[in-house]
Amino acid sequence: MSHIVTVQEAVTAFADWMEPTDAELDAIEQEMPVIEADIDLLDAHIATLDRTPTELDARRLRRARRRALAARVELTNLSVPFSGVGA
Repeated sequence: MSHIVTVQEAVTAFADWMEPTDAELDAIEQEMPVIEADIDLLDAHIATLDRTPTELDARRLRRARRRALAARVELTNLSVPFSGVGA
């Protein structure tokens, strides 16, 4: 008979004393508009899973897609330094 044993590292990997660093929290805060836009897009998709999408549903999906794309573009523009034209 083989015994099942827990691996100590896996058990302590999520200990209470292990908190995110300030840099990690700042990164999460910076990505929050993208996360929220993706949640809205997912909500719009979920709302249309069990029925044929209406025109209102289609508008909601388009609006959510545009918002998600705009949030990603803004995050990308914040993280990529501007090099200037012809530089």
